[in-house]
Amino acid sequence: MELDILLEDGPLIAVNKPAGLLTQGVPHGHPTLEGAVKQYLKQTYSKPGNVYLGVPHRLDRPVSGVVVFAKNSKAAARLAEQFRERSVQKFYLAVTEHVPTPSFGRLTDWLLKDAAAAHVTVVSPETEGAKQACLDYRVLGHFAGRALVEIELQTGRMHQIRVQLASRGWPIVGDLQYGATLSPDETAMYDRLVSPIALHARRLTLFHPIRYDRIELRAPIPADWSRFGDLVAGFHSL
Repeated sequence: MELDILLEDGPLIAVNKPAGLLTQGVPHGHPTLEGAVKQYLKQTYSKPGNVYLGVPHRLDRPVSGVVVFAKNSKAAARLAEQFRERSVQKFYLAVTEHVPTPSFGRLTDWLLKDAAAAHVTVVSPETEGAKQACLDYRVLGHFAGRALVEIELQTGRMHQIRVQLASRGWPIVGDLQYGATLSPDETAMYDRLVSPIALHARRLTLFHPIRYDRIELRAPIPADWSRFGDLVAGFHSL
C-alpha cells in the first residue's frame, strides 16, 4: 500500500487515510493504516522486529483524511494528552443530502454508544451512559439539494458528526447507517469501495510533541469527490 504522507517530523508522522481503510487492526487480518505506517517505518529505517507506533486518535473506516501517529511512547503520550484535553483543532468537510438550516451554528446533543452494534443514538441528557457531544458547523455552498459543510469538532465521540447531522435530517452522502440514500450512480461506486461516505478530516492543528510549536496538517479533498462537481470545486484551499 502506498502511503500519502502529509508530514514526517521527528517522532510525528501524519498520513492521509483513504476512505474504506481501518485505522487500527480490528477485525484481525484486515489491512489497516496503522499496519501500513509500521511497514513504511520498518522498510525506510531498516528497523528490526516489531515497530512501535502510537495511535492517539482514529477515524471511522468510511471516513478519509488526516491521521496522526507517534514513533515513540513519549510522543504518543503527549499527543494523546492533547486530544484528551481538547487542545487539538479538528476540522472536517462533509457533503450532506439536505441543506442545513440555519446555515451555521452549534449542535449539542447527548449520545449513547452501542459498542456491540457499532451504532450511536441521540438520547436525552438523563440517559444512563450518555455523553455530551458538541460541534460547530457552517454551510459553504449548496447545489441541487446537497450542501458542502465545514465542521469543527468540540468533542470527539464515536460517529459524532454522522449522527448529529443525521438526527436533524442532514445525513452525510453515502452514510446508509444513519439514513442516507444512494442514487444508481452512487450505488455503483458504493460497491467498488468499502462503505465510503462524504466525510473528510480536512485539517488538524496541534502542538508538536517535542518542540511544542503549533503545526497545521491538511489532507487534500479526495479525488472521488469530483463527482460533486461545482459543489466542491471552489473550496480546495480550505
